[in-house]
Amino acid sequence: MMVRGIVRDSLTTEGLPYASLTTDDGTTAVADARGIFEFTAPAAAHSLRAYSQGYTAKTVALASTPYGLLDINLSPEAQELAEVVVRKQKYSKRNNPAVDFVNRLRLSADLTDPERHPFYSYDRYERITMGLNRFDPDSASAILRRFDFLVEHVDTSEIDGAPVLTLSVKEAASTVGYRRKPEAHKVQITGLKRNGIDEFTTDDNAGAILQDMLREISLTDDNINILRNTFVSPLSGLAPDFYRFYLVDTVAVEGVPCVSLAFYPRNRSAFGFTGHVYVEAGDTAMAVRKVEMSVPREINLNFVRDLKITQAFDRAPDGTRLKTLDELLMTMRLLPGTPEIYLSRKIALRNHSFEPLDEGFYDRLGTTFFTDPDADSRDSLFWQHARQLPEQQGESRSSDLRARLRSVPLYYWSELILSYLFRGYIATSDPSRFDLGPINTFASYNSLEGLRLRAGGMTTANLSRRWFGRGYVAHGFRDHKWKYGAEVEYSFIDKKYHSREFPMHALRLTQSYDVDRLGSHYLYTNADNFVLSLQRMNNARYSYKRLTRLEYILELNNNFSVVASVENVRQEASRYLRFRTPDGRDFGHYTENIAGIELRYAPGEKFIQTKTTRFPINEEAPVFVLSHHFGPKGIGGSRYAVNKTELSVTKCFPLSILGRFTSMLAGGHVWSRSAFPELLIPNANLSYTIQPYSFALMNPMEFINSSYVQWDFTYEARGALFNLIPGLRRLGLREVIGFRGLFGHLSERNTPGSDNPELFLFPAEAGQVKMGRKPYAELAVGLDNILHFIRLDYVWRLTYRDVPYTIDRRGLRLAVNFTF
Repeated sequence: MMVRGIVRDSLTTEGLPYASLTTDDGTTAVADARGIFEFTAPAAAHSLRAYSQGYTAKTVALASTPYGLLDINLSPEAQELAEVVVRKQKYSKRNNPAVDFVNRLRLSADLTDPERHPFYSYDRYERITMGLNRFDPDSASAILRRFDFLVEHVDTSEIDGAPVLTLSVKEAASTVGYRRKPEAHKVQITGLKRNGIDEFTTDDNAGAILQDMLREISLTDDNINILRNTFVSPLSGLAPDFYRFYLVDTVAVEGVPCVSLAFYPRNRSAFGFTGHVYVEAGDTAMAVRKVEMSVPREINLNFVRDLKITQAFDRAPDGTRLKTLDELLMTMRLLPGTPEIYLSRKIALRNHSFEPLDEGFYDRLGTTFFTDPDADSRDSLFWQHARQLPEQQGESRSSDLRARLRSVPLYYWSELILSYLFRGYIATSDPSRFDLGPINTFASYNSLEGLRLRAGGMTTANLSRRWFGRGYVAHGFRDHKWKYGAEVEYSFIDKKYHSREFPMHALRLTQSYDVDRLGSHYLYTNADNFVLSLQRMNNARYSYKRLTRLEYILELNNNFSVVASVENVRQEASRYLRFRTPDGRDFGHYTENIAGIELRYAPGEKFIQTKTTRFPINEEAPVFVLSHHFGPKGIGGSRYAVNKTELSVTKCFPLSILGRFTSMLAGGHVWSRSAFPELLIPNANLSYTIQPYSFALMNPMEFINSSYVQWDFTYEARGALFNLIPGLRRLGLREVIGFRGLFGHLSERNTPGSDNPELFLFPAEAGQVKMGRKPYAELAVGLDNILHFIRLDYVWRLTYRDVPYTIDRRGLRLAVNFTF
């Protein structure tokens, strides 16, 4: 339940700043500078005790009042005192005992850190529950009349005591081990279980997103990453400048006297917390016993209505702090008028040990691994032992919820449609052996093909867990050509549903004939995605590409992958793109035979896995990609040699209260004399959407180079400036600045002309300019979080503005961006 009110001086009726409040169940809070308080307490709480130094504590009942407010008047303590003049003072961190206490607490954190031992391990249990908050089981609505069994799945919110309809439960049991030298941190999954309405997702993308949003946190870190945002920790080095700290009365935590340290951000709209840290009284090691935190209501955080974090600690005989509970409770509303969503993430830890585990435990690749391939099908006896926290009624009955819902036709067809949209493919049976898709490529448009219709699909593991096939046919109504793609893949490891699942170890044979959009290759979407059909300029200068490729793919659990390939490429001219030599000869096609290798390493990367591609969800993981392609001239009919190397590095840097900075650096070099389609052509984004690592105002094939260096920097301030301006603060807008550029060079051996008569001329209709000593550059200034889900950038082209062909010098770009 929500507890609101004010603590006053009974004589002057003025609010008492920073008065402390404690409910009879141990929930604590602190009033603000005006004496006003607002916090959530469990429904089991019946009374509230208010106290402030120099006043007699008072306990009041948490009974309902006409306006839901409590007015608590504290009487000054009766003491024989001389006349005292009280003057209001501004908060200062100088000579502040609370700030000194925080500094001591931060400096002593290493003394109680369990990872100071050579080895540390424990058993970990995690449960994530999602449901609808404030669900009325007594409602006479049409939905409840049709789904009358839902009342059996109603629990009680641990935030405000409201009824919660439990919709899904995810559980994980694991053993966590740490070794200091050489450093290794490993998680061995022993059991996985998920029940509820999101079972229809064959890939556990919903679970991956929730785990990334609701991460386990540590106060000893400078920054706390939850909800894909970076919060300042109350024990960080920045904390004395970011927070206000107050020492309040000593309270008992499980019978242990503890000093209560209260804190809240100086700017309540910034990404920080309000709450208390309880430190064992008289302990020179400053052992933390409990942490209670929430977010201020004024914070620039989307959708979240309430968020509460609780951590509990025990002590080892040597004084080491041992976390026993990490609990995060949250309610949120995505759109006005929609039901509140309730989220609970609970982590319990036990069997703490400083003895080494089996040596092979620490030497496994990757951070997370399974002991048993059937870890996701453990029986009830396993979970009775592994489950460290009691379940509520709805959580325990979540296993049969989906089956009961699907017995109602309304839910069955609604789930079916949502599953198609979520997966991007349409299942043809149950269980499906062949899925149709991707849905977003069924119809699209481009200047060469006109209206393009495509139909395709893929086999699933229900047909074979190791042999997979994909394919499509497409037809353009302007060029009147049929295109196709076919793929056969053998996986050396069993798959659960489709061939792209992590990790991969496979052989893949591909045969295709389709358009090649030179200079417009998108990274995270299909080129014929219908969303990209609306373009800022006409571009029909595509070739037709006939490809035969054999690939060996090895992907390891530590996110290191190797792709080795051999391919035969036949590039065919189109009516808008000719292969013409300087002496005027036209070639309808040319052939190349190429061998390639690509190395990719992304330590700690987590991603959303779709059936066609992956989207990173923890962008702070660095990504290194090195590739090399080689094909001698004359081998197997190759008209030109191919020999090029490319390297890229991507990394996101959290900047605490200043937001985050994302960078991409890339470079490449062509070592051979090659045809222009095999040179280094930067990606031009022709759509009105924001596409990563591509240029919003560049024309396709405007710059063709044999060497290049490219950068893409984005600074997301997350309201660091706007949060200080009262009028703008209410809008929740966030600042974005982007700067991207390219510096390239075209060598003489790759410049078509009299010195290289065998090279094809660059397409004159595309408009090219040879790069000089200045780079191509774009600057983008944007507003994010418009209506909570829109990002709008205004982009300027800074260089190469006076060229003898048509360009866009500025423009607006849009993205749908759901962020907290």
